[in-house]
Amino acid sequence: MKFIRSQRIETAIAPKRALVIYGPRRVGKTTLLKEYLSLSKNSRTLYVVGDDFRIRELFKKEIRDDLLDFARPYDIIAIDEAQQVPSIGLGAKMIIDAFPEKQLILTGSSSFDLSSKIGEPLTGRHFTMTLLPIAQSEMSASRFELGGAIDNFLIYGSYPEVLTAETGEEKERILNELVSSYLYKDILALDKIKSPDLLRDITRAIAFQVGSEVSLNEIANTVKADVKTVGRYLDVLEKMFVIKKVRGFSRNLRNEISKKAKYYFLDNGVRNAVIGQFGSLVNRNDIGELWENFVFMELYRQSILRGDSAQFHFWRTHTGREVDIIREDGGVLTAIECKWSAECSVPKLWRETYPDSTFVTINKGNYLDVFLEKKRGA
Repeated sequence: MKFIRSQRIETAIAPKRALVIYGPRRVGKTTLLKEYLSLSKNSRTLYVVGDDFRIRELFKKEIRDDLLDFARPYDIIAIDEAQQVPSIGLGAKMIIDAFPEKQLILTGSSSFDLSSKIGEPLTGRHFTMTLLPIAQSEMSASRFELGGAIDNFLIYGSYPEVLTAETGEEKERILNELVSSYLYKDILALDKIKSPDLLRDITRAIAFQVGSEVSLNEIANTVKADVKTVGRYLDVLEKMFVIKKVRGFSRNLRNEISKKAKYYFLDNGVRNAVIGQFGSLVNRNDIGELWENFVFMELYRQSILRGDSAQFHFWRTHTGREVDIIREDGGVLTAIECKWSAECSVPKLWRETYPDSTFVTINKGNYLDVFLEKKRGA
């Protein structure tokens, strides 16, 4: 299936600021970057990759004159996978301060690595863009075509390569290789992660609990590790764009649960690859989990594409009343229930406690109305 990215570098870049593009591996950061450079034919451009030994040595030495000599000939400097470059933050600051008219673009597959390296040096000197798997609103397809492909989205997700793959076997091969890259290349390269087996076990445990409250103690007992280690691994998985943590919503009631968390995968296909399940929906007992993960990630992507400040939570009381997703934007609350094939009503306690909030059920019959607001006539 074809798609068109909504996010564009030309609308995000600004004078006197570096542009930092975050996103998981193979989500399309390099493609977006090279497309932008190809359109800048009247500019002198440089594209380098962070694993280039010369670039790593240049920034590692932190010699200002050498860095400025490196940048001086170019109008646009693009460093792909910049998290691999030592002292990238300080070097970028030197370049931006000396040449405010130049465009400096950095990409990274790890917000853990890159943000820690650019944080203090580039404070007030950079904007960010987060690239995620393709949203429904970015698909170049009619509502009819999208509706007919919903099973594929739930099973295989929406990574660019997966969308363009023609067969299920090819999609599975891409996703399995992608997960291998996530878990055994990028993440295990970090100093905080030592055990590939433990990483695999924790990720699988989370995959089986999508949409449910997660107990770190329970996971720790299951994988035979201490709670702090489990928490550290989950934190890294989130910063590497594998999962997204969502906390409980609490404002008014003493019995609202606020300390526990849910975890969603940034892509359904990655989640299914982690547990090795690509079977058709008719043969699965986790359709509810797949649907909630899909709906949450569409809402999250929608928020990023709009550039709004929405925060996402879940709501549950100690007596068992619950709402799958709470969207909070500018003080406005929307309670969202994810149901594959049914409608449901708002819990009475939620309605009484938050009477000004709105409530919506997102199911397979109305989800396109929610996610294709700009394509209603398609």
